[in-house]
Amino acid sequence: MIKNNQTVISQFLLLGLPILPEHQLLFYSLFLAMYLITILGNFIIIIIILLDSHLHTPMYLFLSNLSFSDLCFSSVTMPKLLQNMQSQDMSISYAGCLTQMYFFMFFASLENFLLMVMAYDRYVAICFPLHYTIIMSPILCVCLVLLSLVLNMLNSMLHTLLVVKLSFCEDNIIPHFFCDISALLKLACSDIYINELMIFIMGGIIIVTPFLLIVVSYVQIVCSILNVSSTRAIHKIFTTCGSHLSMVSLFYGTIIGLYLCPSANNSAVKETAMAMMYTVVTPMLNPFIYSLRNRDMKEALIRVLCKKKISL
Repeated sequence: MIKNNQTVISQFLLLGLPILPEHQLLFYSLFLAMYLITILGNFIIIIIILLDSHLHTPMYLFLSNLSFSDLCFSSVTMPKLLQNMQSQDMSISYAGCLTQMYFFMFFASLENFLLMVMAYDRYVAICFPLHYTIIMSPILCVCLVLLSLVLNMLNSMLHTLLVVKLSFCEDNIIPHFFCDISALLKLACSDIYINELMIFIMGGIIIVTPFLLIVVSYVQIVCSILNVSSTRAIHKIFTTCGSHLSMVSLFYGTIIGLYLCPSANNSAVKETAMAMMYTVVTPMLNPFIYSLRNRDMKEALIRVLCKKKISL
C-alpha cells in the first residue's frame, strides 16, 4: 500500500544479537536463565518487603518499586528476544514495536527517578537523622513515587506520539534486539527534527537532572562523613549507602559507556552489548546487590522463612 509515494510499514524486523547459529542454543539458555533469575530475584525482594513489617520504611518502599520496575523493564525486551531466538521469526508488528518502545522508555526513566529518590532518602537519613521520620513522611514517599510514574508516563507518551506521526520507507530492518527510539528514527523518511529536539530537552529533564541530584546528594553525604570522627558511624554510613551506590554505578556506568564513550569500531556490536547490560544484567544483579550487602534484607528473609516454617 502506497501513500504519498512512501510505503506504509506494517511490521519491522529485529536483527537481534550477532550470534553464530551454532551458538544460538547456548545463548538462548543463558538469556532464559538470566531472565528467570531476574524475575525470581526481584519478586522475592517485593514479597519480603511486603511480608516483613520491619521493612515498611521509606527506603524499602522505594526499593520494592525499583524491584518492580526492574522486573517489568526486563520483561519488555527479553520475552520477545527469546521468542525470536527460538522461532527465528524476527518480525514485530508496527503497533507492537511502538508499544515496546513506550514501555522500554517508561521503565528505564522510572528506574532513573527511583534511584534519585533513593539517593534523597539516604541524604536525609544521614544528614538529618533526627528529622528523618518527619521529612520522609508516608505522604511524601507516596507522592514521590506517583510523581515519578506520572512524569515518566507523560514523557514516554510524548515520544511515542511523535514517532506515530513519522512516515517510514521500505527499509524496516532494526539492527537491534528491541525497538529502540534511535533505531526507529534512523528508518524514518519524514523530518525528525522535532523528535530529536524533544529527546534532547526531555533527556536533560528525565536523565541528566536526576543524575545531577544523585551526585549532589552524595556530595552532601561525603561532607557529612568528613565531619564524623567515629569509625563505627562512618562504617554504618557506608553500609547504608553501599548497596544504592553500587546500583547507581551499574546503571549509569553502562549508559555513560554507551552514549558518552563512542567507539570507532564495531559500534553496532558495542551498542547491543551495552544495551544487554542495562536491560538484562543490571535488573538481574540489583536483587543480589541489595540482598548480599544489606543486613536488614538478610534478617527479613530469615524471619519470613521462619514464620513460613512455623505455619507449616
